[in-house]
Amino acid sequence: MLKINKVLITSVLIFMLLPLMAQNNTNSPYTRFGYGDLGERSFGAGRAMGGVGYGLRSPKQINPMNPASYSCMDSLTFLFDFGVAGQLSWFDDGNARQNDINGNVEYIAMQFPIHRRIALSFGLLPYSYVGYKFGALRNDEGVTFTETYNGSGGLSDFYGGVSIDIWKKRLAVGANFGFLFGNIKHEQVVIMSGEGTGAYNTNRNQELRVRDLKMDFGLQYTHPLSKTESVTLGLVFSPKKSLHAKSYQLTQSYTSSGSDGEVLQSDTISGKAFALPNSYGVGLSYVKQNKLTLAADFSYEDWGKMPYFGEKDNFKNRYRVAVGGEYIPDYMRKSYFSRIRYRAGVHYGNSYLRMNRTDANPSGDGYNEIGASLGLGLPLIDNRSLINISFEYVKKKPEVKMNMIDEQYFRFTVNYTFNEAWFMKFKVD
Repeated sequence: MLKINKVLITSVLIFMLLPLMAQNNTNSPYTRFGYGDLGERSFGAGRAMGGVGYGLRSPKQINPMNPASYSCMDSLTFLFDFGVAGQLSWFDDGNARQNDINGNVEYIAMQFPIHRRIALSFGLLPYSYVGYKFGALRNDEGVTFTETYNGSGGLSDFYGGVSIDIWKKRLAVGANFGFLFGNIKHEQVVIMSGEGTGAYNTNRNQELRVRDLKMDFGLQYTHPLSKTESVTLGLVFSPKKSLHAKSYQLTQSYTSSGSDGEVLQSDTISGKAFALPNSYGVGLSYVKQNKLTLAADFSYEDWGKMPYFGEKDNFKNRYRVAVGGEYIPDYMRKSYFSRIRYRAGVHYGNSYLRMNRTDANPSGDGYNEIGASLGLGLPLIDNRSLINISFEYVKKKPEVKMNMIDEQYFRFTVNYTFNEAWFMKFKVD
């Protein structure tokens, strides 16, 4: 009965948190392009260690970055994990500065064994975020007008994963089977100033609705160095995917006279092609049990030829490098501070977006991203469950300063990892 009640409580908590995951987690003007900001798949420890995860293999943490990691848990454990985040952002275009605050539930996941060598995981993760609102008063050839941009939405990934230990404590394989869904909306409004300009007010709306399946595959090989030390090599691959998506583009022009206005032109375009790229990742970690973890990741995504609204010149190939570590002073001491997990990491990469494309600059411009993170893993009374806290600073540095925005943000993330022996049978005397 106790186990059933815990399952019910967990299920209710998941459904209570689902509506919060639909809230925006960004105000970045860069999310006006493509699918927006791509979400992180790292949880707890990995997030505070620069976003690493391909080579991490821990029985106390869920790690959807590499589905092969699920089988490392013991056969008596149930894991439940959810995280929330708050973000303070700064934007600077050289003329004006702006600050914004956002926050929401980031992810929810659970993991449990079904055999001593097989484990399952389920969860809901962000794939991308879109959220922005900005505008300006402009003048073009003596005509003054106000131009505003608004965007919202994003894509989410509801996944189910399985992992199998082929060679016990040495070689594991796994796969995530995900359902990708969500809506992304963009709006551009141009309002002419004054009368007699001969131009019309314009409202352009673009919407993308995605409902499709995706897959991720992973492998991990662990080589023991001693009774307490080991190294793990992790590999992941996500095949490219032509998305089942519905898209709409509506352009309407209005006269500036009258309170209701008159629609002079209305055009809807649908049926455009969209796709996600091949994604490759490799990671390596060194672990000294209950003392030290060091890890490094490299990922590569070939976005360059992926269509977006039927065009293949919107993206460029993306890479990301991350390194991080975790240190536990003394796991066996009664002192609480000696059992805290201290974490840090850095990452560097580039954007998959091409912006400001012109005849003179056909390749467009993008930005590079550099970040640093610190974090703590705070053990609870049972020394099994954890509250993970991470502090992350990220700077998006434009490749060129002209017509680009310098963006920085500070993100604070808290996640709770519930770890309990649900499947243990107790004897009654």
